[in-house]
Amino acid sequence: MFKKLFGKKDNSCKLVSPINGETIAIEEVNDPTFASGMLGKGVGIKPAEGRVVAPVAGEITIMFPTKHAVSILSEDGAEILIHIGLDTVNLQGQHFTSHVEVGQKVNVGNLLVEFDMEKIKEAGYDVTSPVLVCNPDSFESVEPTEYGPVSIGDEIIKITKK
Repeated sequence: MFKKLFGKKDNSCKLVSPINGETIAIEEVNDPTFASGMLGKGVGIKPAEGRVVAPVAGEITIMFPTKHAVSILSEDGAEILIHIGLDTVNLQGQHFTSHVEVGQKVNVGNLLVEFDMEKIKEAGYDVTSPVLVCNPDSFESVEPTEYGPVSIGDEIIKITKK
C-alpha cells in the first residue's frame, strides 16, 4: 500500500509495433514530409505482411476514406498516425480493407487494416509505413527503442509523460 502511495510513479507508456517487418529511423523514410519530422516523431516500418493492428489502446479518431492511414488517440493522450506506404493516397482505397471506423474503441492487437502489399508494390508504391506520435510536445520524450526486425507487439517507441 505504501509503495502505491509513495513509490516512484511510472510515467512512461509504450507504443508497440502494429506491423511485422523491420523498423528504420524516420529520417530514412523516402518522403521528406515524414523524414523531416514535420508530422511527428516515430519510425518507419518496412512491412513483411499486409496487416496493421492497434499499437495502443484508444479510440479511432481518423480513418481516411482511402483506407491508407488511420489515427488513434491513445488512453495516455498520444495521437498516433499509421500511414501505410508512401503516396498511397493516390490508390484511392484500392488494395486496402479497413476493419475499424471513427469513434471505435480498440485494444492493443485489434485488426485495423489489411492491405495487398504485392499489388501496391506492383502499382509502383513504396510500402514503407511511418508510425508517428503526432503530438510529441505533449510529452517529456518520444523515442524509438531500437531499429531492425520487429514483430507485432514488440515495443518500438517509448513515450515519457511530463
